[in-house]
Amino acid sequence: MKKKVLLMGKSGSGKTSMRSIIFANYIARDTRRLGATIEVEHASVRFLGNLVLNLWDCGGQDSFMENYFTSQRDHIFRNVEVLIYIFDVESRELERDFDYFQSCIDAIKQNSKDAKVFCLVHKMDLVQEDMRDRIFEDRVNQIMSRSHPLQPLCFQTSIWDETLYQAWSSIVYALIPNVKLLEANLDKFCAATDADEIILFEKATFLVISHVSRFGPSVLDSHRFEKISNIIKQFKLSCVKAQAQFSAMEVRHAAFSVYLDTLTANTYMMMIVSDPTIQSRAALANIASARRHFEKLELSNIR
Repeated sequence: MKKKVLLMGKSGSGKTSMRSIIFANYIARDTRRLGATIEVEHASVRFLGNLVLNLWDCGGQDSFMENYFTSQRDHIFRNVEVLIYIFDVESRELERDFDYFQSCIDAIKQNSKDAKVFCLVHKMDLVQEDMRDRIFEDRVNQIMSRSHPLQPLCFQTSIWDETLYQAWSSIVYALIPNVKLLEANLDKFCAATDADEIILFEKATFLVISHVSRFGPSVLDSHRFEKISNIIKQFKLSCVKAQAQFSAMEVRHAAFSVYLDTLTANTYMMMIVSDPTIQSRAALANIASARRHFEKLELSNIR
């Protein structure tokens, strides 16, 4: 099952850098050596077994952008599942950026009217902290005014913190078929094992696929999943550099224990348990016993 994903935005907006961090295991400082994208770079990323993200990273130079909307219009914008448009928050050509975005929206409405649209207002780390929300709100208002009847989901992002993982987890979540069925099964597993929270990560990217929690939303850090993704992915990279194999992790705290282990060939499960009577062997045995069920569920979802 292939899903066409367009990655668009002006040259220098950060498209290739974020793609390299999420899908090619780059760390933020290493993206400085990446060059500009010439025309369209294609990359097929296998995600959850048979689900393949067909990424089209479209170079953002003016000459390329003009061709996308004229001679290449049908080729670029046909059969698109997701459009991801990147805005450089420090752009000095903001009006032109929005004109190009408007052209993208018009082409999507004509060729792929059911596509989902995500807009990332990027490089927010360069904006003074007390101004970020106001600037982001202004960009979102302009995006929405040019998108009707489409309803883009907007994020403020930076390659230097967890916001990039939050945005891309939401994008991938939108591409997973029958994700509500997966969540329902995770909820049952959470209740049956007396876990406080269950988080499901994609194995290669460590993006969050799904989660269930017995806590109220006000109790927890709203960015915890993305922070965990970032930390674990960096730890996995350090294991590779040390020629070690990452397979599982256990963290114990006075108030809780965390177990991270393989669930299926394409996913990791993280289980958070605060009940002190639940021993680590029991928690890991519960994950092991669930593997066959979730493997069958995964296969049925992505056929």
